[in-house]
Amino acid sequence: MGKEKEPEEGLVKIADQVVAVIAGIAATEVEGISLAGNITSELIGKLGRKKLSKGVKVTITEGVVSVDLTLSAAYGYSIPKTCKQVQEKVSAAVQNMTGLPVARVDIKIVGVDSQQ
Repeated sequence: MGKEKEPEEGLVKIADQVVAVIAGIAATEVEGISLAGNITSELIGKLGRKKLSKGVKVTITEGVVSVDLTLSAAYGYSIPKTCKQVQEKVSAAVQNMTGLPVARVDIKIVGVDSQQ
């Protein structure tokens, strides 16, 4: 299970899968990137949120998050620049939504899409 926080009002638990979905959504918001083997964003609503964490691995150690993403890049986009945007967006989204610090966001590009 994910990190637990104990505010004065009670205990809050954040499952690793929730953090993975947050990271997946944030990554796919960057133009020129898709989760490897994933579907287009228009179909996400129809097929469910489990697809949003495909290609996303989250590890939470001592309250610090590490994210591993397996992505595809669209042809014509700068992979280094686009990946930097993904790292920044994923880190900010996870930190803002969970309050957990992000140590690293590692990206593995496994494909190039001719259309996105």
